[in-house]
This record gives sequence, C-alpha cells and structure tokens, in this order.
Amino acid sequence: MFSLATLLVATALSLAAQVMGETHTIVFDNRCGRGTPTLRAQNGAVLSTGGAVTINGPLIGAIAYVQVSNCGNNGEGCTLIETTLRNPPSPGAGSSTDISLIPPHAFSVTSGFGYFNGCDGAGADCTNANCPTAFHNPDDTFVQVACQSNDVNLAITFCD
Repeated sequence: MFSLATLLVATALSLAAQVMGETHTIVFDNRCGRGTPTLRAQNGAVLSTGGAVTINGPLIGAIAYVQVSNCGNNGEGCTLIETTLRNPPSPGAGSSTDISLIPPHAFSVTSGFGYFNGCDGAGADCTNANCPTAFHNPDDTFVQVACQSNDVNLAITFCD
C-alpha cells in the first residue's frame, strides 16, 4: 500500500521529469546580407549570435534583434523580437512572442517570427516603422502571438 509520502515523492519526480523534458529551439534566418542576429536571455546573457539554439526548459523574457546598425545591448535603436517559450502550466499560460518598436526600440529592418512544431503558421511580420503587428506603446497587447503547444519552436527572420 502506498503511503502519502511515497505518493508525494512519485508526483514530484513525475513533474520534474516533465519539466526536464521541455525543450524549445530558436532558429534564425538573416537575409540582410550583413549584421549579426543576437538572442539574449532575460539576465542579458547572449544565448546565440545567429546559430540555432535549443533551450532545455522554459525560456522566459528573451529578446532577439539583428545588429545591423548601432543596436544597444538590449536592442535599443533596433526592431526587437520578445519571446517567452514554455509549455503551458495552465490553459492560456504558454508561449508568447511579439515585435516591439516601443522607444528606445525603433524600426531598423524588416523582422518577423513564426512558431513551428506546434502552432504552425502563427507569427507576425513587421515591414515598416508603422506596422500594425508591433508594439508601439505598452498598451498594444493585441499584437502578442500566443501558442499553447508543448515544446514549440520559433523561427526568427530578418530582412524577409
């Protein structure tokens, strides 16, 4: 007969295995002919400078931009892609990605993203400084593109 302690340990191990099994891959397609795509973690650490990167576990609050002009370390002065990739812990709480032109960010190059391996076809493109698919102020939450699939991946394209 199982004790409560055994049940709790088994549940904890099962949840840990599910979390450890979570993976997300981010790939870049830089069609600009110049510049370096950059992916930064929420803590500022550089996760990629253009190569595909796989994250084991959730990726919370990452940013991506292509360094073609004088982008700051947080993408200031450039078109910014913001993303959180995670398996939904509850309905509606999964991945979310958007394009930001909220100052100090500004349109620098055509930029876009799309999910794959789940929510295929969901994404956004921004082709000019007035694009309706980007944040221009913090209240533009309707531009966020959500995905509720486990282990979803993200393709980011510059100059498409």
